[in-house]
Amino acid sequence: MMNSRVCEMLGIEFPLFAFSHCRDVVAEVSKAGGFGVLGGAGHTPESLDIELNWIDEQVNGAPYGVDIIVPTSMDAKEGGLTPEEVEARIPPEHKAYVEGVLATNGIDSSDLWQRSPGDGYGDSMREQGAALVMDAAFEHPIKLIVNALGVPPPAMMERARAAGVPVGALTGAREHAIKHAEAGVDILVVAGTEAGGHCGEVSTLVLVPEVVDAVKPYGDLPVLAAGGIVTGRQMAACMAMGAAGAWTGSVWLTTAEAETTPSVKEKMLAANSRQTVRSRSRTGKYTRQLRSAWTDAWQDENAPDPLPMPLQSLVSEPALRKIDKLAEGGDPAAKRLATYWVGQGVGLMNNPTSVRNVVFEFMEDFAQAAERLGGLFED
Repeated sequence: MMNSRVCEMLGIEFPLFAFSHCRDVVAEVSKAGGFGVLGGAGHTPESLDIELNWIDEQVNGAPYGVDIIVPTSMDAKEGGLTPEEVEARIPPEHKAYVEGVLATNGIDSSDLWQRSPGDGYGDSMREQGAALVMDAAFEHPIKLIVNALGVPPPAMMERARAAGVPVGALTGAREHAIKHAEAGVDILVVAGTEAGGHCGEVSTLVLVPEVVDAVKPYGDLPVLAAGGIVTGRQMAACMAMGAAGAWTGSVWLTTAEAETTPSVKEKMLAANSRQTVRSRSRTGKYTRQLRSAWTDAWQDENAPDPLPMPLQSLVSEPALRKIDKLAEGGDPAAKRLATYWVGQGVGLMNNPTSVRNVVFEFMEDFAQAAERLGGLFED
């Protein structure tokens, strides 16, 4: 076990955290000595239970965690509305723009807005739905629960304390990190703008030491560095700046086990570090994703301003699901449109590999970097 605060706290050998929506990735990382974290956004309590049951059977007691989204600012505005009422708030021009993008690429949009009764779409993003998802998570032996957006609400903190489970929170700014620390979180995930998915504006190299210094008055609060980290030497660099470990997401997307659709995985393997964009067009908050014809369309001067969360997701996700399905069927236009969240580290993700290989490569690369640093002080 490495001499790291989070290794001691969570009982892991190597402080490499792997965020993934794919249960296979989570299980393999935990079994290899790291810490897998399942992304629970979009899950119903029932589907999350299925995924966590599977992980429990695979990891043989190795620790893992769950990441869910409870956006506090949204709760106040949308928490009392039904999913149908939330969807009714989508302006017609946003749906029309999406339909136009698809039509330009020869894709039929006549079935785009069909919603099956009781499908729960968007429920996990609302206060009551998120609480049920959280309850499902605590039915399993999770060792960490993370709130992906905003300060973890009191209900999450109380539930976790009662279960003896540490609480983590993602932050992309110094002032937000301080709010998390004041709320009593146990682990801070500090994500620089290089990160895939939701991200701020400040680079990892600047943000990590800034937050490490800012939270010192709050005691021994471990900071995990995130954003563009896809190698062990980057992880070592962040730990040299004061981080207790690394939180990674993008690096797992091109593994054999990943949930990434083959057409998008192929694009990622060929991409360089400049082929991502940071945009509000997918969720309503800034996320970094692979550049494609879809992201270009939302950067166009004629595109409407993205809607606040969760409305923008209700506009974008139906189209993106259809695009992915058509792309897998070989549709050339859909392949051009296809995108997914990924960080700037995609430029270093050029070879197909397995999850276990990524973990071992991280360990080896980290050790070599630490040796190089140590060598600088030798006579």
